[in-house]
Amino acid sequence: MDAAKTPGIFVHQYTGLPQGAAFERWRERAFGPCGLDIGPSHGESIDCRLQISVVDNIALAIPEGASAQYSRTQSHLADGSDDLVLIAGRAGLVRVGQNGHTVELAPAQMVLVDMSVTGTVGHTDDDRFTTIRMPRRALLDINPRAEDKLSRVLSDGAVAETIFRYHALAANHAPHLDAVGQRLTAQHMVDLVGLLLGTDAEHASLARGRGHAAARLDLMRADAMAALGRN
Repeated sequence: MDAAKTPGIFVHQYTGLPQGAAFERWRERAFGPCGLDIGPSHGESIDCRLQISVVDNIALAIPEGASAQYSRTQSHLADGSDDLVLIAGRAGLVRVGQNGHTVELAPAQMVLVDMSVTGTVGHTDDDRFTTIRMPRRALLDINPRAEDKLSRVLSDGAVAETIFRYHALAANHAPHLDAVGQRLTAQHMVDLVGLLLGTDAEHASLARGRGHAAARLDLMRADAMAALGRN
């Protein structure tokens, strides 16, 4: 695991066969804390670069590379995590497995998955995705019926596009913010996921009351640039 200069941004990179002492050490360092395993998505070798940005209580991931599949197996469930993860298709066709059920994501389509059951997702150079991992309670607070949408393909053009733009901005700039800025950024991201899932009028009003998405993007960009200027 190589930590970037910015605290909260980590990069895990590996190319080669999934075997040997060096691979085992890298895998444990990179994926042990996440409760995941990694293998090739095709062929025999792994080729991946995974950026993880930790922002308050959420984690934003940007996986890249020609061959990697991330798995949550039965043995991983012993860690007790019940976080929820939004997987967003970015290019090609992304296959997501969850508890024996498989969905395929085209670009701009998303699916909510559950860390308390087994699952897999992989990427190649042509088939790419990003993820948002968040506490279950945080999402249920804004959308009490979020669990009803688990493993369903989601597509809401306006909200999905905002999530894509906000994810890229937050992953690269939010770790530069102070604790308050990170907390607000994480809450805004969870709010957007709640809106994507179709929350009720009361909770939608609460989410929108915390600020319109476009305004949040501009404010966060300004805050991040100011923070960078101070460093």
